[in-house]
This record gives sequence, structure tokens and C-alpha cells, in this order.
Amino acid sequence: MARTRRYRDGVLEAEDFPAEEISEHLRDDALTVWLDLGAPTEADLALIAAELGLHELAVEDAVHSRQRPKVDRYDTHSYLTAYSVVLDADTCLLTTAELGVFVTDRAVVTVRPGGEFDIDAVVRRWDELGHLAKNGVGFLVHGLLDYVVDTHFAAVQSLDDLVEDLEDTVFDENASAQETQRRSLALRKSLVTLRRVVLPMREVVNTLLRREDRFVDQAMTPYFQDVYDHVLRASEWTESLRDLVTTIRETQLNIQGNRLNLIMKKVTGWAAIIAVPTAITGFYGQNVPYPGLEQSWGFWVSTASIVLVGGALYAVFKHRDWL
Repeated sequence: MARTRRYRDGVLEAEDFPAEEISEHLRDDALTVWLDLGAPTEADLALIAAELGLHELAVEDAVHSRQRPKVDRYDTHSYLTAYSVVLDADTCLLTTAELGVFVTDRAVVTVRPGGEFDIDAVVRRWDELGHLAKNGVGFLVHGLLDYVVDTHFAAVQSLDDLVEDLEDTVFDENASAQETQRRSLALRKSLVTLRRVVLPMREVVNTLLRREDRFVDQAMTPYFQDVYDHVLRASEWTESLRDLVTTIRETQLNIQGNRLNLIMKKVTGWAAIIAVPTAITGFYGQNVPYPGLEQSWGFWVSTASIVLVGGALYAVFKHRDWL
């Protein structure tokens, strides 16, 4: 069901009125209108496009979801796409929710293709910043972007904690290698997903800060600048965590390689020691005459040779840390 709000001179005047009344309300220059469409059909978007004079390419982007975060500028309006994110701390997996926004001089239309985007959280953000409502659509767009970027920041903070926990398990002898690898790969996947939605936001917010965007006036510029600062911090943090997870993964592989080399070194040392009695007993087992044949001293010589040579090899390998 469509949700609506109407502000008059910075004061919330009405909400949840019929969407068909939007064009009538926009005749009043003192009004700013918001319309939200959750999982709309093509017919719904066509109706809104006719009411507000939206460009067909912008409507096409709203119909076909999974757009990259961006801002498209048209003669009478702008269309932007952004993604909020939610991190599952147990599985380390990140889920995204797409939001499309049509912005005209006095109207904002939000489109949620899958319906996953938490628009209620945005409404609460608008209510908390009600003193900025007098700035019209700039206030509404700021609340949307502020919420989106806050989800990015919260996700990257949680990922930072998870990466620190992963670091602690790298040198833990009791940690499961399979579980450590699974979590490191899940974290890397989440960071790649987060990077795809965070990095383009720098261009989105920077574009909105330019003077030619009419809805970002002088009063709202510091607030958009604050959002831009959070975007930069989140993107830089994401990049550093992505590099750190890669380093942790490489360290895990190096540790596994070193452990394998150590095991192979020990196995080779013991094989060399075991080869001594095998060689000596094989020599005395020849079916030809040899010194000490059928003599007691021959048995003792072979036994002593096994003990002395085997003991000498063990001492040498132990000294060289091969065992």
C-alpha cells in the first residue's frame, strides 16, 4: 500500500492521503509531498510518471531493479538509487535492500522494488529531524541518505569486530581450520558486497552537493556534507578491512604450508632412521656368505650397528630441529 505525507512550510500537515491527490496538492507552492511505493507494478509507476512528468528512462530504471548506486539528472527531476544493508553476525553474510528515489522541486517518490527496505526507519529519522522540514525536498532526501549511510557504517563496524575475532583464531591451535576458512571467505564476500554499494555513494552524495542541484540549499549543505564525510569513512574502512581479510587468508595458507612442511620434515627424518635397521637386516639376510655368518658376534654387530647409526641420525635430526 502506498504511503504519503504532506508538509506545509516545514510542518507535517497530513499523511496517508490517497496518492491520486498528489498532483492537486502540488498546485500549492507551500506544500512538499512524499509518496512511497512498496514493490510497485509497471502500471503504478506509469500513473505516477504521468502525474509528475517523470522521464521514461528514470521510470525504466525504477521498474528494472538491481541498479548500481547513482544519480541521474533530467530537466524537471532527478532519480537516484541507493542500498541499505543488514549484516547477520552469525553467518557473516550481508543482505542489501534497494531504494529508488524520484526527486522533483516539491515532491519525493520512493520506490522499494523488493519491499525489503525499512522505510519506517526513514520516517522515524524524518520525525527526529523535524526542525529541518522547512527545507522541503532537501530535508526528505537527506533523511533517506542519512539512514542508508548509517546502515553502511553500522555494517562496517560489525565487520570490523568480526575480523578482529577472526584474527584471534589464526594462531589458535584449538581453532577449527575449516570454520576459520569458512568465516574468512564469508567475511570477504560480505566486504565485496558492501564495497559495491558504498563506493558509488561518494559520487552520489558529491553530485547532490553541487550547486546545480536545486533541492540542496545553503541550509542543507552542511548536513549533506556530514553524510558525505560518513560515506568517505565507510568506504575507506571497507577497503582496509577487505585488505586485512585478504592478509588473514594469506596468513592462514602460510601457516598451513609451514605446518605441512614441518610434518613432512618429521616424517622424512623418521623414515631415514627406520631405513637403517631395514638396510642392516636386509644385508644380513643375504643368501651368500658374509662376516659373522652363523656366529653370535655377527648378531651383536648388526644389532649394535642399528642402535648406533639410528641413534646418531636421531641426534643429528633433533639438533637440526627436524624432529
